[in-house]
Amino acid sequence: MSVAKAIMALVDGANVNVDFRVIPSGNMTDYTVEWLNDSLTEPTPSAIETKRNEIYAAEKLDEVREERNKKLAETDWEIVMHKEKGTNIPTALKTYRQALRDITDSATSLGDVTWPEKP
Repeated sequence: MSVAKAIMALVDGANVNVDFRVIPSGNMTDYTVEWLNDSLTEPTPSAIETKRNEIYAAEKLDEVREERNKKLAETDWEIVMHKEKGTNIPTALKTYRQALRDITDSATSLGDVTWPEKP
């Protein structure tokens, strides 16, 4: 997860390589932030780590939403067909699609999703 992205989210108007630089250590897990603009308030290391974790979680949830949206799109034609014919949408299809829409209530990443079975 990008330290620079976290800092830019925390410090309004901050731009990487203009206002600050992130210098990774040899092991690529630790880093140093060099501030180039003294007029900006530096966030604390713990604030940076908290924001990194928030952004990481949001990105993982976005991956779930992306896959969920693909699965919803796979059944869109069925909904359109039933609407055009004036027939009822099967309950199993409605239930499946609702379960997909609700997936982000419990899942936090693609690794912990239990996808509903497509009817």
